[in-house]
Amino acid sequence: MATKTLSSTCISGLAVLLLFLVTGHEALNSGQYPVVVSTWPFLEAVRAAWRAVDNGFSAVDAVVEGCSACEELRCDGTVGPGGSPDENGETTIDALVMDGVTMEVGAVAAMRYVKDGIKAARLVMQHTKHTLLVGEQASVFAISMGLPGPTNLSSSESMEKWTKWKQNHCQPNFWKNVVPLDRCGPYRAKDFVGLYDGTCSKTTPVGNIRSRSSHVGLHNHDTISMAVIDKMGHIAVGTSTNGATFKIPGRVGDGPIAGSSSYADDEVGACGATGDGDIMMRFLPCYQVVESMRLGMEPKAAAKDAISRIARKFPDFVGAIFAINKKGVHAGACHGWTFQYSVRNPEMDDVKVYTVLP
Repeated sequence: MATKTLSSTCISGLAVLLLFLVTGHEALNSGQYPVVVSTWPFLEAVRAAWRAVDNGFSAVDAVVEGCSACEELRCDGTVGPGGSPDENGETTIDALVMDGVTMEVGAVAAMRYVKDGIKAARLVMQHTKHTLLVGEQASVFAISMGLPGPTNLSSSESMEKWTKWKQNHCQPNFWKNVVPLDRCGPYRAKDFVGLYDGTCSKTTPVGNIRSRSSHVGLHNHDTISMAVIDKMGHIAVGTSTNGATFKIPGRVGDGPIAGSSSYADDEVGACGATGDGDIMMRFLPCYQVVESMRLGMEPKAAAKDAISRIARKFPDFVGAIFAINKKGVHAGACHGWTFQYSVRNPEMDDVKVYTVLP
């Protein structure tokens, strides 16, 4: 009898080991919650979220704490104020928070003069029946609800970056199929230049000369996307970014778009994304990931599938995804760069960073 018991135990242990190797990284004990996952090695942001959720905060509140920490630290210069100037030299904020229990979403986009993007997004979710507020009216709302502002979101670093870009004839940029009337614009559609004054333009058209990856990278086009599973097993996600460097004013990327930069459903799990938001938002990759997991895919397969759908249409795109299911199993996938994401769960003494190769 003792031999049988030992044999069963060994077989069971082997099965658990095989499960770990096949399905990804999982908190295998009964205390698998809470869990915090974030794009990139934003360690202090994950620690802030962990402190909150480990002390009994809800998943939503922990996400806000984590993303707020990243905004205050100006992670990589791509989150919070002081980074990613647009063509006019101004920094604006995109942010989103989503509750996987109620499926409520609050978001702000192209928000000016208010540095607290993720807190503004939560206010939209808490105090309006809307999902997304944009531009200066998002700023007015956020200030009216008690957030500090108006504030100049530029910094000496962002203005220096913008000045050098202007000196380089405003290259690279996000225009295509246009003719600049001066070295930095204004731009006109090349098919229509000359129609209004009866002349033929001698300026050089701007087309698809550079691949998108030439001006999309870790330090100029990034997002914190975070998922938290709290002690009750409830899931929330949040994102915050100051968008693409030298973007056309008014541009909104994937950051405040539910299903693109992040998505959560208590019944299934969550996803976070980062990279070329203009491309990725056309595919709603995080919605795809969660729905794939709903249909039985493991996180690793779901993440790879979502990335491959984009890569088939846009082979030069740069982006990455993390996926986590409701059991705490997590994985990542990427294309065009090496991706890292950060995790903290009860089995860890501190944040652990996972590296994913393209």
